[in-house]
Amino acid sequence: MVRPALLVDVDGPLNPYAAKPHRRPGGYETHRLRTPRWEAAERHRLTEWGLPNKAVKPLRVWLNPDHGPALDALPFDLVWATTWEEEANTFVAPVLGLPELPFIPWSSPRAEPEGGVFWKTPEIVAWANGRPFAWIDDEITEADRTWVKEHHDGPALLHRVDPRCGLASDDFAALTTWASALVRPAFTCPL
Repeated sequence: MVRPALLVDVDGPLNPYAAKPHRRPGGYETHRLRTPRWEAAERHRLTEWGLPNKAVKPLRVWLNPDHGPALDALPFDLVWATTWEEEANTFVAPVLGLPELPFIPWSSPRAEPEGGVFWKTPEIVAWANGRPFAWIDDEITEADRTWVKEHHDGPALLHRVDPRCGLASDDFAALTTWASALVRPAFTCPL
């Protein structure tokens, strides 16, 4: 069987952005990042507000350096499934001690599926093309799980991570249990 992919979102699972603004969760370190995508989006926003000359503040990101080795130890091929796209390799992977990972390039403009389905869901299913995958994201809902069941031929686990807490030991345990069930050794009959 093909090793399953673990599709990793950054904001929510790795960066618990929804935690109280001045209370970083335990184990996380604060990083102030100036990514090209962030700078461009902030510059556009400031210009729309009539403040084109105002300085762009860096993006505050909380990352837990223990997550890199923990993700790398899982029985998955890791893939970025984040709006950070290739910037996750430049700004997030080094902090976590991860190698450069493949990433899903999102289409532009983004399609807006109906029925409450998250915009990433159809693109993830298209990318997987029947390959078993687990996806960790803070925006997954039952509508996404239903959509994946109806449109994906292989096994899939859509695992929502609380964006106030980020990945926790229970999340790693759930991922390990799911992947381990996929690769159980074949039963052999004793002679």
